[in-house]
Amino acid sequence: MEMDYVTEFPHTHMDRRPRKRPRLAWEPPQALAKAQSGIYCGQDVGSVTSYGPSRVPSDHASLFVKGLAQNGSHRRRNEGKDGHYIFVLGENLSSRYKILRKLGEGTFGQVLDCLDRETGESVAIKVVRSIKKYRDAAMTEIDVLQLLKKNDKSGRRCVQIRSWFDYRNHICIVFEMLGPSLYDFLRKNNYRPFPVDLVREIGRQLLECVAFMHDLRLIHTDLKPENILFVSPEYIKIPDYKLTSRSITEGTYYKRLPKSGAIKVIDFGSTAYEHQDHNYIVSTRHYRAPEVILGLGWSYPCDIWSVGCILVELCSGEALFQTHENLEHLAMMERVLGPLPQHMLKRVGCVPFKANHAEKYVRRGRLDWPEGATSRESIKAVLKLPRLQNIVMQHVDHSAGYLIDLLQGLLRYDPSNRLTAHEALRHPFLTGDYYRRF
Repeated sequence: MEMDYVTEFPHTHMDRRPRKRPRLAWEPPQALAKAQSGIYCGQDVGSVTSYGPSRVPSDHASLFVKGLAQNGSHRRRNEGKDGHYIFVLGENLSSRYKILRKLGEGTFGQVLDCLDRETGESVAIKVVRSIKKYRDAAMTEIDVLQLLKKNDKSGRRCVQIRSWFDYRNHICIVFEMLGPSLYDFLRKNNYRPFPVDLVREIGRQLLECVAFMHDLRLIHTDLKPENILFVSPEYIKIPDYKLTSRSITEGTYYKRLPKSGAIKVIDFGSTAYEHQDHNYIVSTRHYRAPEVILGLGWSYPCDIWSVGCILVELCSGEALFQTHENLEHLAMMERVLGPLPQHMLKRVGCVPFKANHAEKYVRRGRLDWPEGATSRESIKAVLKLPRLQNIVMQHVDHSAGYLIDLLQGLLRYDPSNRLTAHEALRHPFLTGDYYRRF
């Protein structure tokens, strides 16, 4: 359902007295009491489209696993030149599933909304491109999904695999149907920040999922808002009293909030096992940890860095590091978080790392910035970034100090000093100690 933004303020004769509204699942009782005065009665309820388009392509290398499903010898009728499955709405995807609509598309292939004729339910089917490296990654994802399902009987943390099959040379993975991604919700809500209580609820669930995976010796490696989905597509619409110049220009005087803050993590095609070789690039650019960029190897802490970047984005509405260049990215980190540690910069070039050219970013024991900048625009892009504390305090009206302290632990440069998922879950911002104290 496309968002039908309201472009007029409420009529002058509307009763503006405070009205009660249902408590949202992610809100603490205190937050509800404070919010009552700012909500009109009669909010509309709807849903937003799940599996929306990705904002940035994942630029990490795909996992390559030997001995798994192989490519066919020739292109088939339902196969495009790039290996995508060509389909018509209403046709069958095997005898069991009927294609209803296309939910999204990525480098891996497509996600289709299909009717399961056996159960009568709608399911999301990931149809992988018929190219060997994507088929191999899909088989790896299936192994991970089955391991996660075996160890998570409740299915609260990660998306649940229903089944999988190989159809006309395309690996098809059947999932439960979920709601929109966090990025989709932000995008369709004009990039308005989430309330801090919703950020807290999402952060807690996300770290629970990461802790669960790390306990199984799995590293997701590609956590980002596109790969975190609300379980339900339902939302409520409320007046936006913190209007921005963009929202006024576009006439979007209302904002949407999810009725439930329940989330699940998806996309395990890049998940790595702890014992595997970790000498390759991982994570989508905006959420990539410094040790990955500097070619120092990576492990569980790279997921924690991604979580920190995601939480900043949810409370500000914008990605923390909006760049596509390594040196500029590192310079942005220093602008927001302070200087990189000397001991990390000194190790650059000393660690064998595939496709590692990080030594060119360091000169005389420090980051080669701004001398190594590609343009004046790049320097300006870095200089305009505020410190982490200022970013948070600009958007968070209560418990900002607790959130800043948590983020500083998640975004520590040295991966050995970064908080673990279990340690982060004990932080006062996530445990709710703020509300118990006040």
